[in-house]
This record gives sequence, structure tokens and C-alpha cells, in this order.
Amino acid sequence: MARHRRGRCRERGSSLTRSAADPLVPLWLKIAVTAFVAFLVPVYYRWWGPRNFLWFSDLALLATVPALWLESGFIASAVTVAVLLPEVVWNVGYFGRLVSGRYMGSLAAYMFDARKPRYVRALSLFHVWLPPLLLWLVYRLGYDERAWIVTTIVAWVVLPFTWLVTERGEESVNWVYGPERIAPLAWLAIVMLAFPLLVYLPTHLLLRALF
Repeated sequence: MARHRRGRCRERGSSLTRSAADPLVPLWLKIAVTAFVAFLVPVYYRWWGPRNFLWFSDLALLATVPALWLESGFIASAVTVAVLLPEVVWNVGYFGRLVSGRYMGSLAAYMFDARKPRYVRALSLFHVWLPPLLLWLVYRLGYDERAWIVTTIVAWVVLPFTWLVTERGEESVNWVYGPERIAPLAWLAIVMLAFPLLVYLPTHLLLRALF
């Protein structure tokens, strides 16, 4: 029995040594993403304003930094559940219009607005590489099945807060304002149900099946 315990301790110790020597996420990737985010935040703050960071995609980008450094499958899973489907829609709209020249939804429409500086629009290309990065992180770190519940709770905090600090007539961050014929609070309730059921749950089921 004692010999068995010592063997397990040696295995655990060697595993920790390998983990420290060979991190699951390479250092260059951690530094590159962190440097990008550090550059993007002040530019976005100056151009779009602080409320722009309430977009789930921007929150996901910020949360990716601790997910990388902590090598946290939990954070990576929650972020992926939150934004994978909307990011796919963004990319379809962006590349579809880039190739065909036709309007293909409003998510990426600002990328073709010549009134906005090119360098600001270029920073938004993080929408292109963020989904594959998140999928790779979940593959590398493992999928945490608590992600759907946690993401839903976060959304139920962010959406009402967004509704409180923004106004109808402005850009509808996270679509918290809908058609005028629908009462604002009723629309907010619809959005708060739609995200968990129509966005997060399908993504959760997909990730659980894949990983």
C-alpha cells in the first residue's frame, strides 16, 4: 500500500513538472492576445465609448485573456458558449458582403462604413480569429458543462444593465431595444429568454458532443 501511494505521488509530481515545463497554452499566444487587447481597449474606448464594452463579443475578448493565462477550461467554455454562434453570424455577414458586395445583415455592416477609420475597423477583425481560438482552447483545456448555466447568469446581469445605461435611438447593444410596437420591458424579457434558449443551449449541446 505504501509503495502504491509513493508511486501515485511520483506520477502526480512528474505530471506537475510536465505541466509547468509544457503549458497547455503557449506563452507567445498569451502575450500576443494580451498585447492586442491592451491596444484595442483605449482605441475602442475613445472611438466607441465605454458602453460599447457591454457587447458580448467585446466582453468575450476581454475574458479570453484570463482564460489564456490561467489556462482555464471553465472560462474558455463560458466565453465560447456566449459568443460562438453570434461570431459565426458576424463572419457570414462580413465575408458574404466582402465577396458578393451585397448587404448580408447588420452585425458586420459597420466594417464597410467609410466614415469610420480603417484602423478602428481593422481592430474589429478579432471577430474572425476569436471563434477558432476559443474552439482550440476548449479542445485543449476541455469543455466545462457548467458553461451554459454560468453564461446565462452573466447574460441576465449584463442585459438589464445594458438596458438601463443605454437609450432607445442609440445603437441597440446586445439588441436590448426592439420594435417600438413592443413594450421595452417585454422586449427585454424576450431577449433574456432568447439568448439562453436559442444561442447558448444549442452551442452548449454542440460543444458537449464535440469535446
